[in-house]
Amino acid sequence: MLYLVHETLAPDTPLILRIALLVLFTLILPWMVVGFWNAIIGLVLCQCFKDPTKIILPASMHVQEDTPLTHTTAILLCIRNESVERLIRNLQVMLDGLIKDQISPFFHIYILSDTNEETIATEERTSFDALCTKYDEQVEITYRCREDNAGYKAGNIADFCQRWGKNHDFALVLDADSFMASHAITRLVRMMQANPCLGILQGLVIGLPSSSAFTRLFQYGMRLGMRSYTMGSAWWQADCGPYWGHNALIRLAPFMSFCELPTLKSRTGEPKPILSHDLIEAVLMRRAGYEVRIYPQEDASWEENPPTLTEYIRRDLRWCEGNLQYFKLLNLANLLPVNRIQLVLAITMFFGSPAWIAMILLCTIAISVSTTPAALVNENYFLTLLVVTLMMWYLPKTTGALDVLLRTSKSQDFGGRWRFTISLFLEMIFSLLMTPITWLNHTMFIMRMVFGKKGGWSAHARDDHSISVLDALHQFWPHTILGTALTSLLYLTHPEALIFGMLFFGGLLFAVPLVVVTSQPWLGHFMMDRKLLSLPEEIVPPMELLPLQLSALQLSSPKLKNT
Repeated sequence: MLYLVHETLAPDTPLILRIALLVLFTLILPWMVVGFWNAIIGLVLCQCFKDPTKIILPASMHVQEDTPLTHTTAILLCIRNESVERLIRNLQVMLDGLIKDQISPFFHIYILSDTNEETIATEERTSFDALCTKYDEQVEITYRCREDNAGYKAGNIADFCQRWGKNHDFALVLDADSFMASHAITRLVRMMQANPCLGILQGLVIGLPSSSAFTRLFQYGMRLGMRSYTMGSAWWQADCGPYWGHNALIRLAPFMSFCELPTLKSRTGEPKPILSHDLIEAVLMRRAGYEVRIYPQEDASWEENPPTLTEYIRRDLRWCEGNLQYFKLLNLANLLPVNRIQLVLAITMFFGSPAWIAMILLCTIAISVSTTPAALVNENYFLTLLVVTLMMWYLPKTTGALDVLLRTSKSQDFGGRWRFTISLFLEMIFSLLMTPITWLNHTMFIMRMVFGKKGGWSAHARDDHSISVLDALHQFWPHTILGTALTSLLYLTHPEALIFGMLFFGGLLFAVPLVVVTSQPWLGHFMMDRKLLSLPEEIVPPMELLPLQLSALQLSSPKLKNT
């Protein structure tokens, strides 16, 4: 890739510009290259083996579904200023599943609240007390609300470990938007029982069906790329796998002994909590000699994704701040090479965004001041570089799409090949527009952090809602101004280069309409009526999801509408 960049630049390109572009491209390459190979490996595994997990996981973890449970598991529901009605809805269905399967004595539910809004805290106490009464003698439930929210989610779980950790063998960590079927929970438990060296077992998480147009577009592509990408990464990471902080099982004894988070300090010397605690906990667990693995199979383990682009960005920037904290943790002692690589990749995931923005600015300005684009770019290599870059960019989704198209049964799961192809095209356009918006958000956020701005942790708006043009302009005016400036610069100097520039910065120009339109309820309903961007769970709703009465399933399925 670096060779292609070097050859694409014309011989007369100023040396300083050539060096700058090569350095910037080097910063964006790690995440692209790893994504490329994860997708290739994952596609090969999915196509060549009926059950790829037998290649990825050790034989000891291939357990029978009727293997008896012998260990106790704490189910940790970590919440903060969330909708109590939604929490009760999801939790009751999980509890009913455990009771129906006659395994509830092996589980204890802990509702770990960090809520600091008094009205919500009062509603929590009332609702969860009633839940305890309802399930009395069927399953144990403990509700606790911390007065001191130190450490955010990691501190919340640490408090559980100090109070109750010694009472249980395992802990299943759930977020407020998590939902897992009973058989998905017990599969993880049985696998961990069978492998005493296993410290963390991460389940593959997929998005719940949604009526939001943004969510449908966003998680359609994620669903396609997730399986092959995760299969590929699970193969080479092996026992140094990932932990995403939720829908995962933890062996409590080594977690409490070895996974206490290091203390970071701010510029003023004050303690600063680690926001993205999950990867660090996985790294510390592996350093202690315990395996960290992922079960890379779709297995009734879900989460809710943000309903709008603004909510997605809010969550994404928190991850950005957390991942960039890893700079201070790269020198942790006695880490395995793969774990250190994981930390570097987590940093480049967000640090590549400023590199993309800088490269777009440099290339646009350089082309606009050139007598002709050919004075800067070798056209013979440019098209090759463009095609290969876009191929690498989209390959995880493309391999997932190929896996679907090559199998008739999978195509039917997505509504048939034609509907799947149309949905894939819509998602690709959406992704092309959304990506530069996230690049600029990361860039501005990192710049603010450099000048001392604090991030932090706030509750999410999980319900569908529309965004007005004025609200979108208030947040996305920098994107609009930069997109307009770049477009105007190329149009006024070399309009023939504009089409190529729009591939990389077109989303900035259309940020406001993209945010507004994808938040509109009518667009989500239009998609559901025509089964566009529908997940397999909408085409044939699984029994586990029916009790949740999700609006996406109610609106998309005529049978469910009438029940």
